[in-house]
Amino acid sequence: MSRARLLEAGDRAIAEAAEVLRAGELVAFPTETVYGLGADATSDAAVAALYAAKRRPAHNPLIVHIAGRAALEPLARLDARAERLAERFWPGPLTFVLPRRPTAPVSPLATAGLSTVAVRVPAHPVALALLEAAGQPIVAPSANRSGRVSPTSAEDVALELGDAIALILDAGPCRVGVESTIVDLSEPDRPVLLRPGGVPRAAIEEVLGPLAEAGDGEARPRAPGRLASHYAPSLPVRLDALEVEPDEALLAFGPRVPSGAFATFNLSPAGDTTEAARRLYALLRAADRSGARQIAVMPIPGDGLGEAIRDRLRRAAAPRPSPEMRSNGAD
Repeated sequence: MSRARLLEAGDRAIAEAAEVLRAGELVAFPTETVYGLGADATSDAAVAALYAAKRRPAHNPLIVHIAGRAALEPLARLDARAERLAERFWPGPLTFVLPRRPTAPVSPLATAGLSTVAVRVPAHPVALALLEAAGQPIVAPSANRSGRVSPTSAEDVALELGDAIALILDAGPCRVGVESTIVDLSEPDRPVLLRPGGVPRAAIEEVLGPLAEAGDGEARPRAPGRLASHYAPSLPVRLDALEVEPDEALLAFGPRVPSGAFATFNLSPAGDTTEAARRLYALLRAADRSGARQIAVMPIPGDGLGEAIRDRLRRAAAPRPSPEMRSNGAD
C-alpha cells in the first residue's frame, strides 16, 4: 500500500514539500520533462535514501536541479559555452555536465564520486517554486525504479514508488514527456552530446556548432540515461516494426497503421515527434499493461525530438541485465 501523500501542487502543498525535503525525506514533483524524485542534494543520507528507493546503482550520477543561474556559481565552473546555452535554453530541458567546484555543497554520492556535476534549471512553475522554497539544490532523477519507464503523471509515480517516498506533488501531465538533453561541457574542446532529450540537437548546434558523440559502454557513466538497458517496460520491445503479430501491442506513429495488433496505441496520428515525445512513456506503460506478449514499435523519424524518442526506445529494447548483474550494480 502506498504511504506517499498525493497533494495538488498549490502554494501550501509546495511549502510542505519544501519542509519535507529539508528534513531529509523524498518528494516527487513535476517538471516539464517527467516527474522527478527529489532529495536534498547537500545531504548524504537523503541522497542515499533516493538511491535505495529507486534501486539505482551508485555509479550512476544524478542531475542537480537549481532555481536559477545564480545558484549555479557555487556548484560548478562555467565557460562561455555554458553561458551562451544558459542564456538561450534555461529554464528548460537542457542539462550541462560541468567541472564541479571543490567546495560545492553537493553530496559526493550525487556525483558518483566524479569531478563533474550535472545541473539544470527546470521550466515548470511548480518545480521552480519548490526549489525556491527549499532554498538548496535538489537532485531529481525520474521518479521510478531504476531502468524502468519514466513517469509523466503523479498516478504513475504512486504506482511505481508510492511505498518508498513521503509526498507526491500533482500538477497534471508533463508537457515535454522525455528527459532533458545532456551536454558535456567539462572539457575545453568539442562539446559532447551525452543524451538526446527535450532540446533538439539542431537547436544546441545553432549555438555551439557540431556536437561530438558519446559512445555507449562507459564503465562509469558521466550522466544519467547512459546505461544500455533503460526506460524499459516489463514486456520485450521490438523496434522498426512494419507489420504486427496478433499477440503484440503496437506502438504506432503516423496515420498509416498496420492492422491486426492485440492492442494499438498511436504516439501521434499526425506524425508529430513533439506530440509523440509527450505521449511516449504514458503509452509505453499502457502497452505494457495491455496483456500482449510483447510490444512492437513502428519506425520513428530521427528529426527534432525523434532522436530522443529513438534513444529511449533503443534502450527499452536492449537485452535486460540478469538478476545477478543487477545485484552487482549493472542495472
